[in-house]
Amino acid sequence: MNGFLVFDKPADMTSHDVVAMVRRLLKQKKVGHTGTLDPFATGVLPVALGTATKLIPYLDESLKEYRAVMYLGISTDTQDHTGKVVRQEAVKSITEEMIRETFARFTGTISQVPPMFSAVKQGGVPLYKLARRGEEVERPPRQVTIYSLALNRLQLPYVTFTVHCSRGTYVRALANDLGDSLGCGAHLTALRRLRSGVFSEELAITLETMQECSATGRFDEHLITPLKALSHLRALSVTYEGSLKISHGMSPAESDFETYPEGGVAVGETVCLIHEGRLAAVASGVPGDNLSKDKTVRLLRVFI
Repeated sequence: MNGFLVFDKPADMTSHDVVAMVRRLLKQKKVGHTGTLDPFATGVLPVALGTATKLIPYLDESLKEYRAVMYLGISTDTQDHTGKVVRQEAVKSITEEMIRETFARFTGTISQVPPMFSAVKQGGVPLYKLARRGEEVERPPRQVTIYSLALNRLQLPYVTFTVHCSRGTYVRALANDLGDSLGCGAHLTALRRLRSGVFSEELAITLETMQECSATGRFDEHLITPLKALSHLRALSVTYEGSLKISHGMSPAESDFETYPEGGVAVGETVCLIHEGRLAAVASGVPGDNLSKDKTVRLLRVFI
């Protein structure tokens, strides 16, 4: 089976647990997930099957959407409800206007320090392993983009909000920083991913549904094809002769395209090469000095 399944990950289950379950139920070795979710988090977890695992680097996961609940007045070492309390402040003076003003200050491109309890590596060692040993090290800040922050519900000390953000954003760290800016501290009590690139909550199935599909063999209605997963890329059709060249690892010539695009493929542009509606390869434009009618693109991954 080749393609993607989007799972609605339950709480208290790791992303690796989901992959292991899929691998066991489908009796398929090549299984991988994109975009790790914390064990306490729920929601969209795309899982690649078969040759689709090779497509993970080419997916468009630049936009993420989450719904989160933060608890004002208490900060923890993990920045979520699973950690130890490290700070406690009163929140009676916090108003909705203060929260909205703080949200506005955190919208746009911001600097964010990855949490100690994260998979980010330092010196080849994941930070969470250092944190579990009681160590804390300096982490260089990263630039992330918060496209929007919307207040959904305020019931102090709980604040429910929706965030649209760039890949690499830690919502736990965002909640922690929002709390610090408000002067009272905060941590996450719930986090749900609603979207990761083209993979949305509407496409997600539960693990129970996967078990039922495994028993009946009916996955077609849930399986997302490699071509659909790469719908953000331009698709160029090749002829039968072009597909033969691709299958042998050769770049197609201009004459091997059904319609060769005017201006060709820009340097650095990633495109899908398709034949008879199926993905044949992922390729990219080549520099002008290497461009010829016999070398139009550089093959990155071949799927036929």
